[in-house]
Order: sequence, then structure tokens, then C-alpha cells
Amino acid sequence: MTQRTRPDGSERPLDTAYDTALLDLDGVVYAGGDAIAHAVESLAAAGGHGMRLAYVTNNASRTPQTVAEHLTRLGVPAGAEDVITSAQAVARLIAGQVPAGAKVLAVGGEGLIEALRERGLVPVESVADGPVAAVQGFSPQLRWAQLTEMVYAVNAGVPWFASNTDLTIPSARGIAPGNGAAVEVVRIATGARPQVAGKPQPPMHRETVIRTGAKRPLVVGDRLDTDIEGADAGGVDSLLVLTGVSTARQLLAAEPKHRPTYVAADLRGLLVAHPPVGEAAGGFTCGGWTASAAPDALALEGDGEALDGLRALCAAAWTAAGDGTCSLDPGKALARLSLDGVTVAGGG
Repeated sequence: MTQRTRPDGSERPLDTAYDTALLDLDGVVYAGGDAIAHAVESLAAAGGHGMRLAYVTNNASRTPQTVAEHLTRLGVPAGAEDVITSAQAVARLIAGQVPAGAKVLAVGGEGLIEALRERGLVPVESVADGPVAAVQGFSPQLRWAQLTEMVYAVNAGVPWFASNTDLTIPSARGIAPGNGAAVEVVRIATGARPQVAGKPQPPMHRETVIRTGAKRPLVVGDRLDTDIEGADAGGVDSLLVLTGVSTARQLLAAEPKHRPTYVAADLRGLLVAHPPVGEAAGGFTCGGWTASAAPDALALEGDGEALDGLRALCAAAWTAAGDGTCSLDPGKALARLSLDGVTVAGGG
């Protein structure tokens, strides 16, 4: 895609400008078992306006039906056909490289097991079963013995796959280790690297397009390194929401492939128009704010909606960074902004 130097504006609310929202789940719709603030009502409104809602998750532990039931309990009616997982993407990837009915060493949750069976593959638990491929997917009940079995398989030359490599996932108690952390254990022990299906890799985008048939999709996510990078790789517009992993500070330092089309505090960003970022002498304007790049820091002047200030800061930071990352200190500028009483400076 063309290198982005500022967030885009949209005269129309995003839920009318795009036909399908490809929504990440963890950190966007829910954290742990609970809905994120404003998610349920925002999704209901977007769906009521005619936007199709598809839930695209790198978490491979649960089946689409289980995810759909969870969403419905939260107040977001969904069916299994509305959920696309990295387990489905990696199962299709494996099926394209092994014989029909092949045995696959599977370390992961029920979502991974079901996805393999959907593609006509046979999940097994041991190298002694003679697998022709080995795959890892996230499971909260992961046991060390399973990782050991995976190491044996990879060291024996069995082709290795991973549903995704997210190092962390958001939970109700904070940031927890993700499937990528378990994949790293096997990589360190073997020196090998797996084929990866999940965001931001192309197999996940391909799986999503196949299953949704979206014509003008909008990727909605909380992670720059999976959701937004995956959208960029697929040539699809994106909306970053600041309810999960990636922070405003990280957004300002984003390299080109991690720069979203739009930014919002939460899923209410689907329901509104997004103001454009303009240029002023020595800086960038949005709403009542003007942002600029000083020699050693980002500067912000004015007043108004916090998100408008953040959009202006993105333009200043991304323009200064060019095709790299912005190293200018954003601390004082971000300290002036808050969203619903929560600072958007974040960590990083």
C-alpha cells in the first residue's frame, strides 16, 4: 500500500462506508470473558445500519461455535459462520501440503482439533503416531509434555506449522503470554521456524476473504503488529481501537506497515465520521489541535477532542519518521490527552 503519513478522514460513518467489519476479538470486543466498554451497543448499531460483522481472531483455542455462543451471551448475536480463526487458516494451509487424511501432531485447544478435522486431517498427540505435519495453537491448558512432543517432531524433520505467533494476549487480569511464547520455546529448542497462518500472514487474510466474501472490508483491531500489519499486507483499510494491546505511544512510533487508516478509542469509532488531518505552517491540524515535530520531541497546541489531538500527532510523527519509526519524545504531548478519563499515553 502507499506509505501512510497521516490517518484518513471519512465524511461518512465507517459502518456505512464499508460493507464488512473484520473484527478482532481479544482486546476489541472482549477482554477475558467480559465485553469491553461500548462494544455491545456499538456492534448492534453497526449491524443495524447494514454492516456485516465478522469476527477474525488469532486465538485458535476455541471452536467458532463456542466463540459465537460467547458473543451471544455478551449480547452480540453471532453464528459459527461469523467467526474466522487462525486454526481454520492453518488447517487449510496444512491441507494444501499433505495427503488427504494425513495425521497431524496437534498441540492446542479444541478449536485447532476441529479445524483440522474440517479439512479431513487426523489430529494425533504423539510422534509415535507417525504424523506428517506438526502444528501449534493456543491453549490455556498447555502442558510441558506437549511442547516436548513438538520438539521431538520438529527435530525429526516433521514440517512445523503455527496458527499464530502473538507473544501476548489481553486478559481480564492483564497481558498474558500468547501462542507465540510457546512457539518460541520450540524454536529455541530446535533452531527451526514454523510456517505461520495467523495475522499478519497472508493465509489468514485468504481464509477471511473466502469465508466472508467481503467486497469493501474494514479490519478492526487493537494490535499494530498483527491486525494493522495484516490489513496493510492485504491492501485493506483498518481501524485501530485503543482498548487492547497497542498504545497511543506505540501508534506514534509505528513503522509504515503498522499505520492504521483510522484510529478510535473503542468500537464507537465505527459509528461516526472521522475528521481529516490538515496541514498548517510547520505542523498538522485536526479539530482544535495543532501538532508539530520539534528537534527532540512532538509538540501539541490547542484544545478539543482528545482523538483529534492524537490524529494530528500521528501526522507529525509519521511524516517525521518517513519510512522508519519516530523516535521523538511524545510524552508531554500525550499527557495533554485523555479518553473517558483514561490517559492514552500508555506504555511502550
